[in-house]
Amino acid sequence: MAAQAQAAPTAPENGATPTVRTVIVIDRDLPKGLAANAAAVLAHGFGSHVPGLVGPDFDDAAGGSHTGLIPTGLPVLGADAADLPALRGAAVERGLVVVDLPAAGQQTTDYDEFRAAVGGVEAAELRYLAVLVSGPPRTVRKLTGSLGLLR
Repeated sequence: MAAQAQAAPTAPENGATPTVRTVIVIDRDLPKGLAANAAAVLAHGFGSHVPGLVGPDFDDAAGGSHTGLIPTGLPVLGADAADLPALRGAAVERGLVVVDLPAAGQQTTDYDEFRAAVGGVEAAELRYLAVLVSGPPRTVRKLTGSLGLLR
């Protein structure tokens, strides 16, 4: 997975526009379980590179505690698998935060084996199952605005 660090997204105040937009784009033909796994893996990878990403814990009316969540939302969009490498490349070129999931990530549960599999393939030949893109809202929307929610 490729990742670049960035400042934590901030929740909009008083209806202001968020300073960061983050989306996950998944191969729309993945079975639901594999798509859910891809989204979770990317979210974990992203979270590990962005300090302060998660909002504060919160309580419900009965006083029960709930773990904080990402305050800016995280849409999960669908795209053709063939479009994911170009999306990833365009996001990297624009300096956006990119976390990707090469197909080898769902072919083994051994992380060293996964790393070796990716390391044995030229970048241009990697097949991606999903890509997370984060950065200025206008730039992220320019790259992903034509994509619909994954269904």
